[in-house]
Amino acid sequence: MYITITAQKLGQSYSNSATDYVNYLEKENEGLEQNEQEYFFNQTEDEISPNDVIKEIDANTAKLKKTEPKFYSVVVSPSQRELKKIADNPEALKAYTRELLKEYAKSFYREIPVTVDQIKYYAKIEHERTYRGFEKQVLENAPYRREIAKLQNDIRKVDRGEMEGDIKKMQQQIEKLKEAAPHKINGEMIVAGMKKKGIQSHIHIIVSRKDVTNTFSLSPGSKYKTSEVEMHGKNVKRGFNRDQFFEKSEKVFDKLFDYNRNFVETYSAKKTLVKNPVLFRVLLGNLPTSEKALALKLLSKTGMRIPSIPTNQVQLALKVFHRLRKGMQRAMEAGSIGI
Repeated sequence: MYITITAQKLGQSYSNSATDYVNYLEKENEGLEQNEQEYFFNQTEDEISPNDVIKEIDANTAKLKKTEPKFYSVVVSPSQRELKKIADNPEALKAYTRELLKEYAKSFYREIPVTVDQIKYYAKIEHERTYRGFEKQVLENAPYRREIAKLQNDIRKVDRGEMEGDIKKMQQQIEKLKEAAPHKINGEMIVAGMKKKGIQSHIHIIVSRKDVTNTFSLSPGSKYKTSEVEMHGKNVKRGFNRDQFFEKSEKVFDKLFDYNRNFVETYSAKKTLVKNPVLFRVLLGNLPTSEKALALKLLSKTGMRIPSIPTNQVQLALKVFHRLRKGMQRAMEAGSIGI
């Protein structure tokens, strides 16, 4: 399970309205009959129209400055293993989203606990994902794409009489480069924007910065994790506990669908891998045999080969987990659904 929380993009090239983002989330509905489309939903309603989402989010911005985000984007990306557990059922994803938002509300640190009824949000399920420019497959194919682009440009120049060359040989070179590229889908070289294989369902959630009464701010992007500050002579609680939210997101899924989560699928393990790879490898090595075998299988899907446990843990950290950690960081930042 990967979850990303991103503030509304602001600036001269971005609108203060939620219109652009809502329209972006409608892309999978293009060309579909009305009964085939995915609608927005919230805690109590289904089949909410895009126009209603825009109207409700844009109207819920009292006392916010132009430089402050009006909403946050929460993207919830279950792994393919998690999606298989629920048979990629949209209704199961909706049920999970509604339980997840209860934990989102509880993760705000306030004097009076925040409840999901105070959160104004709209969610939408998408079923496709595309490769992005920073992903491993795209980056490793990039040198081949550059050579192909150069040859294609040279062919055009030869065709226009601007240079000499054997077009047939150039085309043969292009075919060889396409064949040699390390990452393909159905024989086609993977490039940014290409659709990923397998079940790729994920959830986009638009969460208003203000509560449902449009009275007070609930910002998951607060720089204050959980703290207290003295204001007007009394202590005030503030902040949003992201670690708590991410960990609870897994527990909610596991309880709701009776999912047996492996060590390497946990947020805690991913965080340990990034911050302390030596400890991660020790914990991995101490797993029961069957759980460790599954953990190594899941890790292998990242494209990393996991060797046997050496005695020198420092050497392991330097030689083995540097690449794995970088890959995990990219995955966490991108909301990847790899493992």
